[in-house]
Amino acid sequence: MAEGEVVVAEGGYVNGSDMLLCINGKAIGHCSSHTTTFNAETKERAVKPVASLPKQQGKWKNKTVSGMSLSVSAEGLCFYKETENGYKESLALAAKGDSVDVKCMERGSEAPYLEGKFIITSLERTDPAQDDSTYSISLENDGMPTTFDSEVLS
Repeated sequence: MAEGEVVVAEGGYVNGSDMLLCINGKAIGHCSSHTTTFNAETKERAVKPVASLPKQQGKWKNKTVSGMSLSVSAEGLCFYKETENGYKESLALAAKGDSVDVKCMERGSEAPYLEGKFIITSLERTDPAQDDSTYSISLENDGMPTTFDSEVLS
């Protein structure tokens, strides 16, 4: 094994430290966690049951998916000499109000399991007395993702 080479365990449980969130090609620096959420918007339909079925059959509603969305959030520590995407870089991106490129991937892998355009919807910084300063960032998809691969994670 070469010096500095990252070894990712094959099989077994996925270690969260092996999973990276990148914005505009740079990983979130000093990230303590990130979360990806797939959302489905639904529409309910209540119909009267046919005459031959019991009346209580009509109390059950049918649902269909009327929209889909993805959201990504992350938490990190503020670091003075950040070389990756930290609070300062994220604030500059959020202030522009433009879409950013997001990739979620396994460390050492070339294939992201999620990739696409996202909008930074919130950025929050917390500076408690006598403790580490932290920040949290939330992003929502801007259109359909270019990559959404559940096979990468299985």
